Amino acid sequence: MNRLYRTGARALLVLALGLGLAACGEKEEVQQKLDPVAFHDSDECHVCGMIISDFPGPKGQAVEKGGVKKFCSTAEMLGWWLQPENQLLNAKLYVHDMGRSEWEQPDDAHLIDATSAYYVVGTSLKGAMGATLASFADEAAAQKLAAEHGGRVLRFEQIDQALLQEAASIQHGAMHGGHTPVQVQHDNAHAGH
Repeated sequence: MNRLYRTGARALLVLALGLGLAACGEKEEVQQKLDPVAFHDSDECHVCGMIISDFPGPKGQAVEKGGVKKFCSTAEMLGWWLQPENQLLNAKLYVHDMGRSEWEQPDDAHLIDATSAYYVVGTSLKGAMGATLASFADEAAAQKLAAEHGGRVLRFEQIDQALLQEAASIQHGAMHGGHTPVQVQHDNAHAGH
């Protein structure tokens, strides 16, 4: 009986070790893909709470392990991202490539990495509240939009809170018939002629 007990105990020990070793191989953390997701008609902007589909122009999203935060504009997403606590998140940022999308209804099949995009700031195009930053995968497409609708082309790392506030005030002035700082400077230069 003692021998049977030892044999059973050994079998249990071997089984336990085998299961333990098998579990070690399965403990590798499964990497969650941080791919972009589609926008839906009921999606609300993470910052302002507005219905995202109510606005034209490029949108943004931050995809992280805990879920997706969606934004009604690239400017809303960038403003959120520039908050120090948000930069600590392991989030992947996406924006619409407006070189392959219609302004009135951007195509979710053309969401690109926001950190490698070209942005046109200061255009006359309408978007969500505040500044409209048109996003592009291709620099030539961004330059073309800037030539047609005004503005300048910047990279992701050139955008900060001050620039977003400046762009929002320019957009706000243009929406209310005011002059942008560039227009005021131009008008003053030609006032005496």
